[in-house]
Amino acid sequence: MTPSLHIRPMRLHDVEAVHALEEQIFPTPWSLNSYRFEVEQNTASHAWVVEVNGGASSGAIAAYAVCWLLAGEEFHIANIAVAPAYRRQGLGRRLLTHVLQAGAQLGAHTAALEVRASNLAAQALYSQFGFEVAAVRKGYYQDNHEDAWLMVQPALAAFVASASA
Repeated sequence: MTPSLHIRPMRLHDVEAVHALEEQIFPTPWSLNSYRFEVEQNTASHAWVVEVNGGASSGAIAAYAVCWLLAGEEFHIANIAVAPAYRRQGLGRRLLTHVLQAGAQLGAHTAALEVRASNLAAQALYSQFGFEVAAVRKGYYQDNHEDAWLMVQPALAAFVASASA
């Protein structure tokens, strides 16, 4: 049986698996309690997981995203990641599409995120979704003081509508 991938809201029982994946991917991962807060308490938070259905990895988390609706107008992508085993298969594109559609449905006018200056693959993907570099955050990342690019999608609803057409 070929496994399928399903995007669904992140639930409390997902946070340990998401945190374990986060620790594999990022040098300065969010804490387990941060994920609990996002799922249980943060009313601005919207979080999803991509779950594997079927096959030997059924139930595994292949990717996740945590976003915040800020001031009712900006959908800030605070954290988005794909497990190494699921990269280069279009999953990041699929999850980002879902996230941006959700942001537009919630009424956000723009989307924004920070990305490492060295993460050229992610920057290229975000550019394909209409994100533009708006600013550089000097020394943003704690592990090596690397700069972050603040990238903004300035016309979220229009982009989502044109991508759906």
